[in-house]
This record gives sequence, C-alpha cells and structure tokens, in this order.
Amino acid sequence: MEWIFIVIVVVFFVWKIMPSKGVKTISTAELKTMLNDPNKVFVDVRTPGEFKGRNIRPFKNIPLGSKFDNLPKDKEIVVICQSGMRSSNACKQLKKLGYEHVTNVRGGMSAWN
Repeated sequence: MEWIFIVIVVVFFVWKIMPSKGVKTISTAELKTMLNDPNKVFVDVRTPGEFKGRNIRPFKNIPLGSKFDNLPKDKEIVVICQSGMRSSNACKQLKKLGYEHVTNVRGGMSAWN
C-alpha cells in the first residue's frame, strides 16, 4: 500500500515539471540569440522585487498570477522566472488562453550568465 502512495507522488512531481503540450523550451544560450527579435514578446513572471534586483533588458515584468490578456497573440511569448517552474506554469496559462507560440526558458535567471 505504501508503494502506491510513493508512485502517485512521483507521478505528480513528474507531471508538474514536464513541459506543457505545445510549449517550446529553450536554454539561456538560445535566448541570447533572440533578444533583439521584434516578433517576440519577453515576459518575466518573477515578483517585482526579484525583477528589480536583476533582469534582462527586453523582458517586461508581469508577475505570475497577473492577467496575460494584453499580450499579443500574433507574436511568440518567451517566458522566464528564477528557475523555470513559475515560467512553466505561466506557459500553461498562456496556452489555456489561446496563445499558440509560447516558449519557456529552461533554468530561468539561475542559468543566465
């Protein structure tokens, strides 16, 4: 009986860290090559304090839990957070809102050099 609980917990955590269907995942190295692309909107979902402490120039701070409705649906939305977990959740929300081109930055600001 105990092993069933362990399996359920493991499956839950794997499910939470898996990227959403249709969400592209990129590294910070790949991000560096696209920062000047006018066809992309860059969104940082960390708190305003985290964003103020350290950020990447083209990113706009829209903390997780805010409304994403004002983002253009005709451009790719590139999302970053501190580690990649909040941005993954934000990407899932964006997909549910009908955004087709959504990209998560793997490792987030922790991986940014």
